[in-house]
Amino acid sequence: MAGGSAAKKLIQIDIVSDTVCPWCFVGKKNLDKALEASRDRYDFEVRWHPFQLTPNAPKEGVDKKRYYEEKFGSGMSGRMQSRMSEIFRGHGLEYNLSGLTGKTLDSHRLIYLAGLQGHEKQHELVGELFLGYFTQEKYIGDSLRHKIGVEGAAEFLEDPNNGLNEVNEELKKYTKNINGVPHFLINNGKQELSGGQPPEVFLRAFEAATK
Repeated sequence: MAGGSAAKKLIQIDIVSDTVCPWCFVGKKNLDKALEASRDRYDFEVRWHPFQLTPNAPKEGVDKKRYYEEKFGSGMSGRMQSRMSEIFRGHGLEYNLSGLTGKTLDSHRLIYLAGLQGHEKQHELVGELFLGYFTQEKYIGDSLRHKIGVEGAAEFLEDPNNGLNEVNEELKKYTKNINGVPHFLINNGKQELSGGQPPEVFLRAFEAATK
């Protein structure tokens, strides 16, 4: 995402996120708007780091709607669904609670691999995973092995140890001082934001982080 203009200031953004977190998707959508609105002033380097909302979730996947009802109660789950549906519609998307949910470790291993091939590729992959999970009923544990543009994904994921140490190290490093996601560290923590902040909040943080 770095453009190369010497007149522009570089902004590094480290994002702590889980691939089954709807607010993380909302945060990315709003961040993308802020990035587009300020590319004439800044070059950006965006890096994604893992978080696991439910580390003990089953790898094989369980019914998403039933899982959330059991976790939060049917009343709260219904209110959450209504709220997220409203927010997603604001982005031109339909929030879909059908399909399966489960363990996100493999998705974080794939995101790590994509990061080795470039920050832009990693950023695009995260958006693709979010879109599939929240709007297309795609289980986060499926369809990871043949992601277009991520070279060697199938071979990399075939061995469960590939990327495991690196993901675990990042989990230790980036999650020890936060209580939830998404969490944004701008220019090595000069500015920090949490939650699905609107674009204007990111723009003010960019300004503050480059003073």
